[in-house]
Amino acid sequence: MRKRVVITGIGGLCGLGADAPAIWAAMRAGRSAIGPISNPALHDIKVATGCEIRKLPEHGVERKQLVAMDRFSLLAVIAAREAALHAGLTIDETNTHRIGATIGVGVCGWEVIEENYRAILLEGKSRAGIFSVPKAMPGAPAGHVSMNLGLRGPVFGVTSACSSSNHAIASAVDQIRLGRADVMLAGGTDAPMVWGILKGWEALRVLSPDTCRPFSADRQGLVLGEGAGMAVLESYEHASARGAHILAEIAGVGFSGDASDIVAPTIDGPESAMRACLADASLNAEEIDYLNAHGTGTRANDQIETAAIKRVFGDHAYKLSVSSTKSMHAHCLGASGALELIACVMAIREGVIPPTANYREPDPECDLDITPNTAHERKVRAALSNAFAFGGTNAVLAFKAV
Repeated sequence: MRKRVVITGIGGLCGLGADAPAIWAAMRAGRSAIGPISNPALHDIKVATGCEIRKLPEHGVERKQLVAMDRFSLLAVIAAREAALHAGLTIDETNTHRIGATIGVGVCGWEVIEENYRAILLEGKSRAGIFSVPKAMPGAPAGHVSMNLGLRGPVFGVTSACSSSNHAIASAVDQIRLGRADVMLAGGTDAPMVWGILKGWEALRVLSPDTCRPFSADRQGLVLGEGAGMAVLESYEHASARGAHILAEIAGVGFSGDASDIVAPTIDGPESAMRACLADASLNAEEIDYLNAHGTGTRANDQIETAAIKRVFGDHAYKLSVSSTKSMHAHCLGASGALELIACVMAIREGVIPPTANYREPDPECDLDITPNTAHERKVRAALSNAFAFGGTNAVLAFKAV
């Protein structure tokens, strides 16, 4: 019999707030944190719109660990500590080898790479910083979470662009299902608000000059943001035995590859991932009440995702509540799926569908109920969270009430 995997704690920070309750409160209110980029170091940016964390919360991470950390690792540690505290998780020598971490990142530690380019090419320094490699490596956040919380179970990083969080969470589910761990910290992190990365995205011509308005006919593209999200995953038996408060169950996961184009998505890939997720969760399409869309705000992506949803759900697609919370926290790349996990879990907990903010004009090609601008109440028995990435790597998660 396959082990059930449940969520017992969540944590996060992004432009919407410094912890998971603040993020959810902003989502419920339909408040977008997207705005002009404030960092004066980000000069010569033609599309100077983003979603920044203006001030980090007090975190208590020791200087000895901080000097070897890039920003994306620090964000992951802050979110992981919140999730562990929320779960009431005690980690000691009796269980440390049965607790691990899988953390998704978009690419790597961009901040330290840019610092080194500036130091060597502009300032004439002869060498890079001594911690450059361990700070930049994509597995660094998982390693730092492991060190900070004392986790000696399965620990590794996952990178698949915008699907990284969902792949990392699904990998954590696998560790528990396979008996390799009882508890996993899983989620994602990214800190792309640096000059070189913004210039690179600018060159792709997919950034919106003002804000992110997914599914709206006048949408102009995506907006980048920074943040981290984390969840404590446990086997149902382990959570029950220790008397943990169970928030929701991860009912299933689904993967697919487009096998088509490095940047242009297909309909078939997302469709296949959603179908695989429903099958893994043993859920019928009609049992899904809420779908947190990938919903980036680009013209092609939103239309393709809408078409894929219609293929999978048929007539029920028009009974679904759909929304894109990227309209509020922006596209945090490797962290997006983990922040959207917070939206799905809390939608199930509170019976509230977070809205798609900034919506202005109906698009006949995106004609589902995308919950425009204002949250609404609805009982949510089960929810899907979509993540589709460059390279055609698709990952979908299914959550349900317990």
